[in-house]
Amino acid sequence: MKVNIEIDCTPAEARAFFGLPDVTPLNEQLVGEMSKRMGANIEALEPDALMRNWMTMGGEWQKQFMSLMNQAAGGKSGS
Repeated sequence: MKVNIEIDCTPAEARAFFGLPDVTPLNEQLVGEMSKRMGANIEALEPDALMRNWMTMGGEWQKQFMSLMNQAAGGKSGS
């Protein structure tokens, strides 16, 4: 014997049927906050801003990287 049951309902109706909470307001708040933060930081993703940030560190990041690699290889610290 084979029985098929087809239920036609919206996601909101299914949540209400199973007694699950409606998280729509929380979701909208989180999406709004993420959008606001992304908008505030979008200029940091522009190529000229990225290069400016990378170049302000100069060669210091290379020294730190080499020091880390020396330590990982069991050699002396580069500082």
